[in-house]
Amino acid sequence: MTARYAKGISLMLICSVCLCAGQLIWKVMPGMNIIYLGSGFAVFALGAAAMVLAYRYGELSVLQPLNSLTYVFSLLIGVFVFSEPVSAAKLLGVAAVVAGVALIGSCGNR
Repeated sequence: MTARYAKGISLMLICSVCLCAGQLIWKVMPGMNIIYLGSGFAVFALGAAAMVLAYRYGELSVLQPLNSLTYVFSLLIGVFVFSEPVSAAKLLGVAAVVAGVALIGSCGNR
Protein backbone atom coordinates (compact mmCIF):
# COMPACT_ATOMS: atom_id res chain seq x y z
CA MET A 1 0.00 0.00 0.00
CA THR A 2 1.39 3.37 -0.97
CA ALA A 3 1.51 6.35 1.36
CA ARG A 4 -0.88 8.16 -0.98
CA TYR A 5 -3.43 5.35 -0.76
CA ALA A 6 -3.05 5.13 3.03
CA LYS A 7 -3.86 8.83 3.21
CA GLY A 8 -7.13 8.23 1.35
CA ILE A 9 -8.06 5.41 3.71
CA SER A 10 -7.21 7.54 6.75
CA LEU A 11 -9.36 10.39 5.47
CA MET A 12 -12.30 8.03 4.93
CA LEU A 13 -11.92 6.74 8.48
CA ILE A 14 -12.00 10.35 9.70
CA CYS A 15 -15.16 10.81 7.63
CA SER A 16 -16.83 7.82 9.29
CA VAL A 17 -15.90 9.01 12.76
CA CYS A 18 -17.22 12.50 11.99
CA LEU A 19 -20.53 11.09 10.77
CA CYS A 20 -20.94 9.18 14.04
CA ALA A 21 -19.85 12.15 16.12
CA GLY A 22 -22.41 14.38 14.41
CA GLN A 23 -25.12 11.83 15.08
CA LEU A 24 -24.01 11.55 18.71
CA ILE A 25 -24.29 15.31 19.13
CA TRP A 26 -27.83 15.23 17.75
CA LYS A 27 -28.80 12.27 19.95
CA VAL A 28 -27.78 14.07 23.16
CA MET A 29 -29.23 17.40 21.96
CA PRO A 30 -31.71 18.80 24.49
CA GLY A 31 -34.74 19.77 22.39
CA MET A 32 -34.03 21.81 19.27
CA ASN A 33 -30.95 23.55 20.65
CA ILE A 34 -29.37 25.57 17.84
CA ILE A 35 -25.85 25.14 19.28
CA TYR A 36 -26.08 21.35 19.23
CA LEU A 37 -27.78 21.35 15.85
CA GLY A 38 -25.09 23.59 14.36
CA SER A 39 -22.31 21.61 16.00
CA GLY A 40 -23.66 18.37 14.54
CA PHE A 41 -23.80 19.91 11.07
CA ALA A 42 -20.27 21.30 11.47
CA VAL A 43 -18.89 17.88 12.36
CA PHE A 44 -20.79 16.36 9.43
CA ALA A 45 -19.28 19.03 7.15
CA LEU A 46 -15.81 18.16 8.42
CA GLY A 47 -16.50 14.52 7.56
CA ALA A 48 -17.74 15.49 4.10
CA ALA A 49 -14.58 17.54 3.51
CA ALA A 50 -12.45 14.57 4.56
CA MET A 51 -14.38 12.39 2.12
CA VAL A 52 -13.87 14.79 -0.78
CA LEU A 53 -10.14 14.94 -0.05
CA ALA A 54 -9.92 11.16 0.30
CA TYR A 55 -11.20 10.65 -3.23
CA ARG A 56 -8.04 12.32 -4.53
CA TYR A 57 -5.93 9.54 -3.05
CA GLY A 58 -7.63 6.32 -4.06
CA GLU A 59 -10.28 4.49 -6.00
CA LEU A 60 -13.90 5.37 -5.35
CA SER A 61 -14.89 1.70 -5.42
CA VAL A 62 -12.51 1.01 -2.54
CA LEU A 63 -12.79 4.19 -0.49
CA GLN A 64 -16.57 4.65 -0.48
CA PRO A 65 -17.31 1.28 1.17
CA LEU A 66 -15.17 2.42 4.12
CA ASN A 67 -18.11 4.64 5.06
CA SER A 68 -19.89 1.47 6.15
CA LEU A 69 -17.56 1.47 9.14
CA THR A 70 -19.95 4.09 10.46
CA TYR A 71 -22.10 1.11 11.53
CA VAL A 72 -19.22 -0.24 13.61
CA PHE A 73 -18.54 3.12 15.27
CA SER A 74 -22.27 3.62 15.92
CA LEU A 75 -22.48 0.26 17.66
CA LEU A 76 -19.51 1.17 19.85
CA ILE A 77 -21.04 4.54 20.75
CA GLY A 78 -24.35 2.85 21.53
CA VAL A 79 -22.66 0.37 23.85
CA PHE A 80 -20.16 2.62 25.62
CA VAL A 81 -22.06 5.93 25.73
CA PHE A 82 -25.69 4.83 25.97
CA SER A 83 -25.28 1.34 27.49
CA GLU A 84 -27.31 -0.19 24.67
CA PRO A 85 -27.43 -3.99 24.56
CA VAL A 86 -25.54 -5.86 21.87
CA SER A 87 -27.23 -8.88 20.35
CA ALA A 88 -25.55 -11.69 18.48
CA ALA A 89 -27.19 -10.39 15.31
CA LYS A 90 -25.60 -6.96 15.77
CA LEU A 91 -22.19 -8.52 16.35
CA LEU A 92 -22.60 -10.71 13.28
CA GLY A 93 -23.63 -7.70 11.21
CA VAL A 94 -20.64 -5.67 12.36
CA ALA A 95 -18.33 -8.61 11.66
CA ALA A 96 -19.77 -8.83 8.14
CA VAL A 97 -19.21 -5.12 7.58
CA VAL A 98 -15.60 -5.32 8.78
CA ALA A 99 -14.96 -8.42 6.66
CA GLY A 100 -16.48 -6.75 3.61
CA VAL A 101 -14.42 -3.60 4.07
CA ALA A 102 -11.26 -5.69 4.51
CA LEU A 103 -11.98 -7.66 1.34
CA ILE A 104 -12.73 -4.59 -0.75
CA GLY A 105 -9.77 -2.70 0.71
CA SER A 106 -7.38 -5.51 -0.12
CA CYS A 107 -8.31 -5.21 -3.80
CA GLY A 108 -7.49 -1.54 -4.13
CA ASN A 109 -4.46 0.24 -5.57
CA ARG A 110 -3.23 -2.61 -7.75
